[in-house]
Amino acid sequence: MKARFLVISLVATLTMLVAAPAEAATPADRARAIATALKKDPLYIDPAYATALPQKLRDDVSAKAKALGYPVYTIILPLTPSDEFQGEESTVLTLVMDALRQPGLYVVVDGGSRFPWYETRDLPQVGEDKLSASRSRALDDEGYDAGPTEVLARMYELLAQPGIPKTAKRPTTGSGRSHRSGWDEVGQGTVVAVSIAGGLVVLILLGLVIGRRRGSRSSKTFRIPPHVAATVAAERRRRLTRDTNAELTTLGSELAALPSTDGPGLRHQQAALDDHAAASKVLDSSTDLVDLVGAMVLLDKARREYDAAVATAAGRNASAVPDLCAFNPLHGRALAKATQVESDGTTVTLPLCAECRRALKRGNAPASLPGKDGPYWYDDSLWARTFFGTTGDDLAEAVSRGELRR
Repeated sequence: MKARFLVISLVATLTMLVAAPAEAATPADRARAIATALKKDPLYIDPAYATALPQKLRDDVSAKAKALGYPVYTIILPLTPSDEFQGEESTVLTLVMDALRQPGLYVVVDGGSRFPWYETRDLPQVGEDKLSASRSRALDDEGYDAGPTEVLARMYELLAQPGIPKTAKRPTTGSGRSHRSGWDEVGQGTVVAVSIAGGLVVLILLGLVIGRRRGSRSSKTFRIPPHVAATVAAERRRRLTRDTNAELTTLGSELAALPSTDGPGLRHQQAALDDHAAASKVLDSSTDLVDLVGAMVLLDKARREYDAAVATAAGRNASAVPDLCAFNPLHGRALAKATQVESDGTTVTLPLCAECRRALKRGNAPASLPGKDGPYWYDDSLWARTFFGTTGDDLAEAVSRGELRR
């Protein structure tokens, strides 16, 4: 699969979840700091994304902005209602433009989930019609599940072309300045495995409430420090690893205790053993969260096959249990009826949870499990090629053939 530009940083996503008491700068101070950085480099990337955005992606965006022939100031940062700008792109643009006081095109994008907003200052070289059309066409060209950095690069490409880009026939989300697009809502749902670390998040939220009560007379804003966000991410993965290993051990013991059988029961039993072995193999070689979730999916399949084997041996019909959500298995079970998803003329039938199905129905991107370059399905992995085994060949067999990564 073709890799996309945007890396959805887990740390950055978690940074936007909650806020914690801290000594924060005023909005004007923050804007002046960004303006100072823009004087040195017209591409400003918030420290939260410093390690998440590869140099080649930065160079690509910078080169396309420079090719326009007029000043372009690009700002990539996380936005949340609790930050200095109260989560408003328009506030960022207004304050940074006032601080920098330079002519040019000013573009801000939330690197975790949102899409380009822009303003111009003393820039007769480009008009509102072309800016609006370029943004809308970029959103349309890249698709509902594209990342903001990706859309940004396409927007600059279109601005460099002569004339005003034509928009596609399918509905678009409007211009960058008139209102928030429906796509902006995507980031609010992008939470990885919230249930796994629920207790820790509750404690953080409790600390926030207490901190706000104590500081209710202060006008300062609050943000969770990046190192705390990283701790939350690490804790979530630790708990998922612990729970997955525990299930691996428990199910292994139960499979070993199954009596010999034949017919359909034997087929279910062998499938459970194969899935269990594949999960163990993936866990031993897992390198990231997506691999860990893949092992969890294999164990879930093994558990369902085990239950079917037990039911068949007892003369009962095996219960039909839906797969986990294809867009994000951590969402839980899919709805009983699969969903047809169409993109670029291709239709796939996927098991989706209620949340992801509602997002697609609204025309929004689902809250996908994040991978290395955006949604996990853009990665070059077995999980991406099969949507965690919901399409294509048998997942356990593919793992045994060494197809985890081609």
